[in-house]
Amino acid sequence: MAQVEATTERIVAADAEKVFDALADYEGTRRKVLPEHFSEYEVREGGDGEGTLVHWKLQATSKRVRDCLLEVTEPSDGELVEKDRNSSMVTTWRVTPAGEGKSRVVVTTVWQGAGGIGGFFEKTFAPKGLGRIYDDLLDRLAAEVEK
Repeated sequence: MAQVEATTERIVAADAEKVFDALADYEGTRRKVLPEHFSEYEVREGGDGEGTLVHWKLQATSKRVRDCLLEVTEPSDGELVEKDRNSSMVTTWRVTPAGEGKSRVVVTTVWQGAGGIGGFFEKTFAPKGLGRIYDDLLDRLAAEVEK
C-alpha cells in the first residue's frame, strides 16, 4: 500500500482571517461552498473549527463513494485538519497571507492507497480527480468570501 496525495492551491482576494473563518464555519459557509460531489452533509458536533465532527459522502468518481466522518482540529494558526474516522484519509487546509487583502489556500489530502494494479491506478488518477473537486470547492469559496 502506497500513500496517495492530492494537493490544490488558490490565491483568494480576501484576507487570510476571513478565508480561514469561512473554511472553519462547517454549519454555514462550508455547507454552502461544497460542490455536488458531496452529499449527506451533516454537522454532528461543534460546527466551528476545532472540535467539529462532520459527516459527508464524497463521490470521487461515478463508481467510487467514500463515507467520511471527519474530526476537525486546528493544530496551528491558519490550519484546519480533517481526519476521517472511517479511513486513513487526512485533509489539511492551510490559509496564509499572500499580499495586501489576499490569501493563499492550500488543501492537501493524503491516504493509504490500495496495493497492486488497483493501487497504481489510484495513485495515478485519484489525485487529479480530487484536484478537480477541490478546484471547484475553492472557486465557490472565493466567490463567497470575495463578495
